[in-house]
Amino acid sequence: MKLIACITSQAARLDQAGLFFGHGTTNAFDEAAWLVLWRLGLPLDALDEQAERELTEAELAAVAALVDERIATRKPAAYLTGEAWLQGVPFTVDERAIVPRSFIAELIADASIDPWLHPDSCRVLDLCTGNGSLAVLAAMAWPDVEVDALDIDTNALAVAKLNVERHNLALRIRLLQGDGLAGAQGPYDLILCNPPYVNSTSMAALPAEYRAEPELALAGGKDGMDFIRELLRAVPAALTDAGVLVLEIGNEREHFEAAFPALETVWLETSSGADQVLLLTKEALQ
Repeated sequence: MKLIACITSQAARLDQAGLFFGHGTTNAFDEAAWLVLWRLGLPLDALDEQAERELTEAELAAVAALVDERIATRKPAAYLTGEAWLQGVPFTVDERAIVPRSFIAELIADASIDPWLHPDSCRVLDLCTGNGSLAVLAAMAWPDVEVDALDIDTNALAVAKLNVERHNLALRIRLLQGDGLAGAQGPYDLILCNPPYVNSTSMAALPAEYRAEPELALAGGKDGMDFIRELLRAVPAALTDAGVLVLEIGNEREHFEAAFPALETVWLETSSGADQVLLLTKEALQ
């Protein structure tokens, strides 16, 4: 069987199993391609050049076993491969941290945040850093800044350490442990935060793939705003006078606006629209 036919047949299995895609892919074919190429030790961008390659019986069996595991466990593919990609950058990931997928990564990559930064900005905080992906991307995008990567979860920080070292950024990224901003060492010119924000009703309805991730990194209380309420109270003291907060809230804009109706908010455009990520100035927060 050729590689492309193998991918097509495994995609059909994934579709038939009723899996959920949302941890790096959005459909069964892309997920099957990821799993097949990874299992065969091929680059993930090698599909076109390898499509007609004939697979051995051993290779087909290895691929089938991996897809079997994806179907049986309902774990995100990234947990099975140990790697996820964000804005073209590879990150180590395992079940100690959520799979990186923040829309803030887009805003770093396309320079949407840059106009809000002071020319002399030099300190950035990635709050709720998880596996450290946003901290790494920030350090790459702004070579003159120092980045603190903070999380309450020591297990997640252990994964973040792997990624900081993987990208040779240990001299510019400092890992900190603490609950919210209590562990921060500001003030900062920019705070990036992809916090737990999923409301309790949505948490109860999450597909198994999301339930495989640490609940601590997802659950935001009844309206999803528990962490964010504490954050917005504390964040002005952690920002420089010209500092800004970039905050991801996913599908919780309605709950955010109900909780903070008077807040002067700037909504930032991402590939998912202008209701997933917002920006707040220190002035607005005060």
